[in-house]
Amino acid sequence: MKLTPINFKDKFSKFSEHWSPRVIAEMNDYQFKLVKVEGEFVWHDHPDTDEVFIVIEGTLNIEFRHGVVSLNSGEMFVIPKGVEHKPVAARECKIMLVEPKGVVNTGDSGGELTAENDVWV
Repeated sequence: MKLTPINFKDKFSKFSEHWSPRVIAEMNDYQFKLVKVEGEFVWHDHPDTDEVFIVIEGTLNIEFRHGVVSLNSGEMFVIPKGVEHKPVAARECKIMLVEPKGVVNTGDSGGELTAENDVWV
């Protein structure tokens, strides 16, 4: 066990790609991932798991078929499993995702924004 805290600012400085989550820690079967987002993502869902979005810096809108949730720095939202959603950020936003190991960022939607899984920073 390392006795060193994980510094978000340091970890974010190690990558520049958008929509490409980086794992920073694991707890049981869950991963904590940092991701930089900008623009629109794809409509998708995760049929087998909830997903947690925690905004570290910036503003993130999560669109749903029936409305929008806006999150600012220091806020979080839990999306229940199976709920279709589309993250959108007008400007670069830095977020943390908490989800089970192996979850694909685009769910079953696929496409060019599908990121490689289990990439650590």
